[in-house]
Amino acid sequence: MSLATSTRKPRASRASGKTLQKGQQTKAAIVDAALGLATQIGLEGLSIGALAEVMQMSKSGVFAHFGSREELQISVVREYHTRFEDEVFYPAMAAPRGLPRLRAMFDNWMKRTSAEIDSGCIYIGGAVEFDDRPGPVRDALASSVSTWLAAMRRAIEQGKTEGHLKAETDAHQMAFEVHALILALHYEARFLREPGSLERAVRAFESIIGRYALPDAEPATNGVKAKRKNKT
Repeated sequence: MSLATSTRKPRASRASGKTLQKGQQTKAAIVDAALGLATQIGLEGLSIGALAEVMQMSKSGVFAHFGSREELQISVVREYHTRFEDEVFYPAMAAPRGLPRLRAMFDNWMKRTSAEIDSGCIYIGGAVEFDDRPGPVRDALASSVSTWLAAMRRAIEQGKTEGHLKAETDAHQMAFEVHALILALHYEARFLREPGSLERAVRAFESIIGRYALPDAEPATNGVKAKRKNKT
């Protein structure tokens, strides 16, 4: 067997591959720890030193995986966005186009929001920290949020095409209203600690749907609402 047709890797290459894989795993672990810290102290609170202490690594070891604090912050934003998509967006794609998919998006979003009441939301916290600070971190945050809102607007447009929503429905306006109630939920539940905030958010969503949906549209199938029914 010639070297040209051999599938066996040279020893140096196999070692390099293992080193690369280990490096990627270490970086993923650092990002995971950084995300946990950021939900508590914000993106601005992140530092190479704090992460090195949490990871029980040297500062130079952590720095070698990112090169700068800014790159670390961007990595955290990207990881948060990936998890948001995995928990909220992609599962909703299994629902039929239009209003059922929009409801699934909201349902998944509510589940994630419920879990974040005690920890915090990178999108909301990051917006407060970087709203007036141009740069790559702000750009990464804005891009992630814009991508999600665009997906929600597509679901609304599909709702019009499928005959679930009124033809004159303004997708930007409807998405704005849904986004606004999620922001209000975070403020009431996390900051003011108001009881019943989740239930009010669900009712607000149904009110929005009621104003835009056609009379013969799909009935409410929101998972949060279903759970409340099961308790009664």
